Amino acid sequence: MTSVLYDLPGPKARRRNAILGVVSTIGIVALVAFVIWRFNETGQFEARKWEQLQYASVQRELLAGLWATLKAAGLATVLALLFGAVFASARLSDKWLLRTPATFVVELFRAIPLLILIFFGYYVPLQYGWSIDKLWALVIGLTLYNGSVLAEIFRAGINAVPYGQSEGAYAIGMRKNQVLRLILLPQAFRSMLPAIVSQLVVLLKDTALGFIITYPELLFVGKQVGGRLSFGLPYVPTYLVVAAIYISICGLLSFFAWWLQRRLGRMPRTAAKVMPAQDTGADAARMV
Repeated sequence: MTSVLYDLPGPKARRRNAILGVVSTIGIVALVAFVIWRFNETGQFEARKWEQLQYASVQRELLAGLWATLKAAGLATVLALLFGAVFASARLSDKWLLRTPATFVVELFRAIPLLILIFFGYYVPLQYGWSIDKLWALVIGLTLYNGSVLAEIFRAGINAVPYGQSEGAYAIGMRKNQVLRLILLPQAFRSMLPAIVSQLVVLLKDTALGFIITYPELLFVGKQVGGRLSFGLPYVPTYLVVAAIYISICGLLSFFAWWLQRRLGRMPRTAAKVMPAQDTGADAARMV
């Protein structure tokens, strides 16, 4: 009747949990109903405010903003994964000449807010007369911040593998890079995958900060579409559509991670053959 970490709830605890669940559900439903009622009272569901979303030109604007968001997120994802892998390897190095600078860089960019990194990536080059594309200014900020977080995720995941795994590999003469590539990473990847996907979802949503430097991503386009006076300033309807797009993309990414984790879990794993036990002296005496 007990699990490893805690006792299973008894009848009173189950009744109390059920009551709390019902109360929480009622509270959430009531909050959603209140928000919908307020939207209706302020005229957010009027046909005039939703009319422009039926136009092909407006839909093309939103698709262009979505493409700009996906492009920035895709570039930043690739660069952040590379950044994280390189600096995680440096932090795991036995040489302090690699480990110390890597630790400084990772901790520095983890501590700086992402918005400041985007500002630095865009405005600092302009101070020296260098022109930089808004896309790359956004990608640089996303790469530095999320790459530093991913470096910590990689390092923590590798360190979480039982130490006996690497000791056994060293005992048979494998080098450190072989131990890392062939022994530690395959085992650590399964445990790191949920955290990696969560950080990539954060990266995707952080592309919305590009509107600060007028990068034409989805939120920036939504602000322009919602600010049209001829349709009654439909900010709320437009932002609801933008939010639905973000939720759909993040949901697809989470579903892909769930599918990949299940696929990896079904992969066959090699294991050493069980050797037959040799007869000991005690067994021999027993047989006599």
